[in-house]
Amino acid sequence: MRGKQAPKRKVAGDVRYNDTEVAKFINYIMFDGKKTVAQSIVYDAFDRIKEKTQQDPRHIFNKALKRVSPLLEVRGRRIGGSNYQIPYQVRGARRFTLGCRWIIEASRDRKGKAMHIKLADEILAASNGEGSAVRKRETVHKTAEANKAFAHFAK
Repeated sequence: MRGKQAPKRKVAGDVRYNDTEVAKFINYIMFDGKKTVAQSIVYDAFDRIKEKTQQDPRHIFNKALKRVSPLLEVRGRRIGGSNYQIPYQVRGARRFTLGCRWIIEASRDRKGKAMHIKLADEILAASNGEGSAVRKRETVHKTAEANKAFAHFAK
């Protein structure tokens, strides 16, 4: 790695809940610096979740993230002329990032509805252990389990 690593920036809490995780999630949804659009998408999705479940949407969101975030992932490493997929444990910040990314990708892949509806449906599905984001996590875990024999190559 050249140079020094960029410092981790603290993210201020979001407008409605003063929660840093929700603020980061809004930032991940944002396109072209349009934060108000991203906020309206997330808050409308949370309102929809509250309508459907009569529970705190942050609780459902955290439950969905817990169900989607991976514990293991594989990274490619070249050893002795051949490439191996080596399973590694995922640290906390990356778990959150991957979980958010997979929820957002899965909701963007759903067709035919407004984004806040797709996002709410994906978060609800993930909190119940269903949906595309949860399937993505399961495939990543299966890949890591299949390559468990190469775990001794990890540093």
